[in-house]
Amino acid sequence: MSIPIDTGTTVTLHFALALEDGAVVDSNFEGKPATFSIGDGSLLPGFEETLFGLRATDEREFLVPPEKAFGQHNEQNVQVVAMDNFDALEIEIGAMFSFQNGDGELPGVIADIVDGEVMVDFNHPLASKNIVFQVKIVDVVPENLH
Repeated sequence: MSIPIDTGTTVTLHFALALEDGAVVDSNFEGKPATFSIGDGSLLPGFEETLFGLRATDEREFLVPPEKAFGQHNEQNVQVVAMDNFDALEIEIGAMFSFQNGDGELPGVIADIVDGEVMVDFNHPLASKNIVFQVKIVDVVPENLH
């Protein structure tokens, strides 16, 4: 007998993330399903909450708004970086670079180049986008009680 997805369960599923135009961002339908525990941080809470109540063999598609997915685009996350930070690297609009910050690496996309200054967008590439979240639940099991 299958149990519903809830806090305290481990879920095995196939999933896909796509844009509203159908462009697939990420999918594991062609490979092995993913397994994770509800609440372990593997999924953003806005994606995880759509799964509650689903059971093994359920297939669903959800439209997750930006606030529950990768956030809204924030202009404060677009920063000016001096051209000389790029050395001889070939820079062009749309190119992605990793920048060091206090917590490690932060990816940024070159948004514009004006008068020797590079505008770098540190927003998540999927910020402000509605995400189509497709799931096929393979298995739901209670977590082991110790």
